[in-house]
Amino acid sequence: MFFKNLWLKLTDSNELRAQKFLKIREKAKREYETKFSKEIEEIHKKINNQKKLNFLHSGHAADIVNLLPVIKELSLEHECNLFIRLNRPLKFYYKHPADGVFINEKIFSMLKPLLENQDYLNQVEIYDNQPIDIRLDMYRDMPINQLFDNITYATITTGVRPNFDLPFLKAEDHSQLNNKIILQRTFRYRNDFINYEFLNNKKDLFFVGTKDEFLDMKKEVKNLNFYDCKDFLDMASIIKSSKLVVANSSIAFPIAEGLNKPRLLEACPYFPAAQPHGQNAYGFYFQPHFESLFNKLMKL
Repeated sequence: MFFKNLWLKLTDSNELRAQKFLKIREKAKREYETKFSKEIEEIHKKINNQKKLNFLHSGHAADIVNLLPVIKELSLEHECNLFIRLNRPLKFYYKHPADGVFINEKIFSMLKPLLENQDYLNQVEIYDNQPIDIRLDMYRDMPINQLFDNITYATITTGVRPNFDLPFLKAEDHSQLNNKIILQRTFRYRNDFINYEFLNNKKDLFFVGTKDEFLDMKKEVKNLNFYDCKDFLDMASIIKSSKLVVANSSIAFPIAEGLNKPRLLEACPYFPAAQPHGQNAYGFYFQPHFESLFNKLMKL
């Protein structure tokens, strides 16, 4: 085989590439059939035959919010319980707030009030060997490319496709901040083709990420204010009361999706997994489009 591949490399590199491509596909097929096909079939049977479903996920926080449309759809005919596995190890992730894991206890404690506020979730708890029917993050282990729409990850696992144009989160209006422009920009998934300097002539700008992220963004946007959210339900209330949300791929954008607020996604050129959905939701890659879409949504 070595000499055959060497000969192909010297005489027909396209044929060698074709063989490698087919081998990768065959390997993925074998892995799916031996490790995952039975579980997918069992998930399908449980959805069709059970009235109670226990879901498992291991984070990130934004990924958990993104799976909620599927759970809401299933809750129409099932009792739905969500269990979160903490401290699953995470490979290098630039300045991730959970310190080397997908979700830690601190971030879970911030997320739980938002989840418990959704009436289609019967129970939300830390995973501690409870019986599980559906691993909603099993796609991470599967031999599939994960650069597809974040909000459809749970659809991949369950086969259930809700109407993503409809709201899937509930929150009360904020008691103090109303009609503000809400910003979040993490250190991850940034678009280096754009900047936020044009916002310096705008008023009522509030940042809802971490303090380090705020201080970094304030280098560009001098009139930016900081709001320290006590948890993600608090963030959801601010977003519900807002004029407009601008964020990159993190927790604020899926919350804005869930509340159907006017929103702009700073799309990431090298990891375009987050996508906007529905009315008054746009993504941008380049500066002219960013500013034009911002002005369009500000007129609503």
